[in-house]
Amino acid sequence: MNQPHDELARKIAQHLDFGADHVAAPTRERLLDARKIALSHYQEAAQPAWGLAWAGQAVRRRGESHFLSPRYWVAGTALVAALIGIAYWQNWQSGPTPSSELTEIDVGLLTDELPINAYLDKGFDSWLKRSSR
Repeated sequence: MNQPHDELARKIAQHLDFGADHVAAPTRERLLDARKIALSHYQEAAQPAWGLAWAGQAVRRRGESHFLSPRYWVAGTALVAALIGIAYWQNWQSGPTPSSELTEIDVGLLTDELPINAYLDKGFDSWLKRSSR
């Protein structure tokens, strides 16, 4: 919480404490009686046991195949389709990959009549510029 929220919470707590401290005696007795009655009617909800009772359920469900249900097939198919779609979209957005550009350069070098050393020569660019004029 930030500072204004802490201050507001502190003011609310002080106001509630002041109200609780200044309740009239008959009202306090009525509240105490009402609380006792409510607690006497309270029944704790049954909680599931995670002990050996679960083992019987496991034996019963062992013969059932939940992974062959249509719900799992639809979810799995949707997941695979989404992953394929994301991969396709990312490939489409990124354009040509560096490996395909390198492949084009390699193919161009290998199909050309000039040797590779000519492209590595520092003066080759200036020779190309002079010869193209």
